[in-house]
Amino acid sequence: VFIAQSRASGSHRDVEDEELTRIFVMIPKSYTEEDLREKFKMYGDIEYCSIIKNKTTGESKGLGYVRYLKPSQAARAIEECDRSYRAILAEPKNKSSESFEHDYYSNNTRQEPRGNTLPFCGQPEFCSFEKNESRIQESVSKRLSVVSRLPFIQEQLFALFDLVPGLEYCDVQRDPHTNSGYAVIQYSTAASAIYAKYKLHGFEYPPGNRLTVIFLEDGSDSSE
Repeated sequence: VFIAQSRASGSHRDVEDEELTRIFVMIPKSYTEEDLREKFKMYGDIEYCSIIKNKTTGESKGLGYVRYLKPSQAARAIEECDRSYRAILAEPKNKSSESFEHDYYSNNTRQEPRGNTLPFCGQPEFCSFEKNESRIQESVSKRLSVVSRLPFIQEQLFALFDLVPGLEYCDVQRDPHTNSGYAVIQYSTAASAIYAKYKLHGFEYPPGNRLTVIFLEDGSDSSE
């Protein structure tokens, strides 16, 4: 879905490659670049592998990049690799790799989400609302409400939100008077719901139809 959406938007080849061929993975800190290549070479031709290291100590942070020659190979690696790698498409290099790394690591270690501008805090720009008391903090939960001006197809919407690990159920409803689409999505953790909202709110699905994704109160403690 994401590959098709990117191509439909008329992205240049180099931008498309940057966005669709590089994956970001969580790995044991003992892994070398050769270990990383060995684990992921079965999914396609690898252009390069790199391990993110602490700039001071040189120690691995347990995170790495794998770049394939084709988007289809990166997609296959994300789909078929062991779930412990937490593989996702990497952000383009024009976004700070440190901020992306922080977003990703925070998501997978389930740190407390405190902001609503981006999914995870830890850097000042992610928590700007804390400096502005007039902003209202969004209530976080494991459940999301998805609204569209077009009706949803259950299987397609489930497949879209299942790209984020932890999807528990997708309940599609239809308003007979307006023919608009409405669905309730639930994830196993608040972190997954936050990431799904961040990635899919405003996403055009199908192209030309923007999704509205908001949190639904479920009575749970957002501190988890």
